[in-house]
Amino acid sequence: MAFIPLKFKSGIVSDITPYSNEGGFVDCDKIRFRLGTPEKIGGWTKYATNTFQGAARRLHNWVALDGSDFLGIGTHLKYYIEEGQAFNDITPIRNTTNAGDITFSVTNGSTEITVSDPAHGANENDFVTFSGASSLGGNITANVLNQEYQITSLISSNSYTVTSSIAANASDTGNGGSSVVGTYQLNTGLNTTVGGTGWGAGQWSGTTSSALSTTLNEALDSSETGIDVIDETGMNTEGDVVLIGNELMLISATADDNTMTVTRGHSGTTASTHDNGSLVRLAKGNVLSTDDFVGWGSAASITVPGAQIRLWSHDNFGEDLIINPRDGGLYYWDRSLGFANAVELSASGLGGTRASVPQIAKQIIVSDADRHIIAFGCDGLGATSAAPKGNGVQDPLLIRFSSQENPVDWFPTTTNTAGDLRLGGGSTFMQAVETKEEILVFTNKSVHSMRFIGPPFTFGIKELSKNITIMSPAAAIAVDDSVYWMGVDTFYLYSGGGTSQIPCSVKDKVFLNFNFEEKDKVHVGVNSEFSEIIWFYPSEGETEIDSYITFNYAENVWYFGTLARQAWLDRGIRNLPVSTGGQYLYNHETGYDDDGSAMTSFVESAPMKFSQDQGFSFLDEVVPDVNFNGSTSINPTVDFTIKSQRYSGSGISQTETGTAQRTATSPVEAYTEKLDFRIRGKTFALRLESSGLGTKFKLGTPQINVRQDGKR
Repeated sequence: MAFIPLKFKSGIVSDITPYSNEGGFVDCDKIRFRLGTPEKIGGWTKYATNTFQGAARRLHNWVALDGSDFLGIGTHLKYYIEEGQAFNDITPIRNTTNAGDITFSVTNGSTEITVSDPAHGANENDFVTFSGASSLGGNITANVLNQEYQITSLISSNSYTVTSSIAANASDTGNGGSSVVGTYQLNTGLNTTVGGTGWGAGQWSGTTSSALSTTLNEALDSSETGIDVIDETGMNTEGDVVLIGNELMLISATADDNTMTVTRGHSGTTASTHDNGSLVRLAKGNVLSTDDFVGWGSAASITVPGAQIRLWSHDNFGEDLIINPRDGGLYYWDRSLGFANAVELSASGLGGTRASVPQIAKQIIVSDADRHIIAFGCDGLGATSAAPKGNGVQDPLLIRFSSQENPVDWFPTTTNTAGDLRLGGGSTFMQAVETKEEILVFTNKSVHSMRFIGPPFTFGIKELSKNITIMSPAAAIAVDDSVYWMGVDTFYLYSGGGTSQIPCSVKDKVFLNFNFEEKDKVHVGVNSEFSEIIWFYPSEGETEIDSYITFNYAENVWYFGTLARQAWLDRGIRNLPVSTGGQYLYNHETGYDDDGSAMTSFVESAPMKFSQDQGFSFLDEVVPDVNFNGSTSINPTVDFTIKSQRYSGSGISQTETGTAQRTATSPVEAYTEKLDFRIRGKTFALRLESSGLGTKFKLGTPQINVRQDGKR
């Protein structure tokens, strides 16, 4: 009998067969490798008990001149600035109505309030705040009405419903009076990707909020071709197309009596049943073609706002903040005005002469070295230097930058440094990442270097590679002067000398178990304390992020696990990394638990053989080598499980578990001396697992007592 030390290779290797990885590890969760050996990752706790609304996809931390510590949080519903654990809603205002434009109506016993507002332009889930309303006469008082509501359903382009906290009664017969004002926030975004948007999109190419609409005046089965509507005005031309639910219908005839004859299931949609009162929208045939639905039944050449998940970019301009919902406008938050709503960057109230300020962009950044605001995938210049806004036509490869130190001057002249560039590779801009020396600009097929070169051109751009992919608009991150990113099937590195693929030992683990329909949710973060780059992604069958893969760039190893995090920000201004999960902010690397609950962590080795002639071995003792430094539990434990197999293709033939427990910490850390097993096989795998509160463990070099045990 002899004790054999088990020395394992660092990192996880899962892309080869377990038998080919003898001496290594093949599986893990919530484990990191440090100094070549595995240990449990740090835990997390809620930063605050307060919550925000929506799924937060982006975080940005900065400090104001007075030392205030701000955290910008962009969700699919709103934009917040967090300070002192309070979430302050600064979502831009889309529209404020005139007094008297809005009226209310209710039904006795119902909590549903119907709001009438001509051409409201709202979408389901949008937010509106009412003011100036008077009581409806009963339970629906002025205090009930004069607050923020989230729109629960659309009736038409002129009306929608919200839900009250209290049911109406028979006395609620009023309409709210003639002084009601509605303040609408920016249209909310999606939290789940709608397939087929953007370049090359098919028939499901998006919607507009300005299409003419009415409602059904009858219920429809799946075969009726004569339909009744409340008002057919504007929908009486042969060849027009209407949308009810997810079904398109081609109008063949109308007769000024609010009836129309249609062809059901137009353009590949499915004829289905529709309830009386269902919304009918004019998909094709609006007075303004820009109000038509984009690309129904054909390829779309633009990305339709609202058809992809809501993503944000943001950067501070001094102590102020510039924010941009992807494929939306540019907005400015002025620190001196407190937590007022952000306003359009082109708004006259910001001061200065506005000139060709972009109306739409995919990303904005503020160049740290030279203080230019840069808009990527934006619209072009206005018609003249006097035009305050850009032309409103988005070019997915256009880059524009403001004059130095001036956020509202974007028209190039001989006396400023504003200008533009156009990317020459790929079909659409994806992401820009700033390093110490340059800005790396990604399209869907290429990567470019953008550098400040001074007057007269201000910035120059050079293509670095045509043969790359990038998974999402947040899949790349800078670490010093290097940039790491996830492609659609591999990982890449740019380190100044060019781009290269990073060999990944767990590549199949990620890309063969990946929900590519939700790839835009992929985001990457750095945990600089441990030299880790972490990509969070949705696994196959999951619509939300549930998994991560980590590259340790100091030790050049990979590992992975499960964790639901929608956004991540490394420590810097704040002492700990911050993430979002659900509607909460979390501090990471604090303790070793899951917000007060036990966190399960494990690592498992590849099968090992100890017989030189393919015979059986008998294992009866394990001397653990583990420490529990950092544990807050008095007696932390870790389970050592031994699994045996007879052949590489056979199942596990035996499994036994022993528990190592810390028994003392002074003068040296003491724990279980040995674990007794009785297990026989040709190969053996070791699994360490911890699921106790306050437990931190790190594996060293355990020893096993093993002897030859025959060939059969």
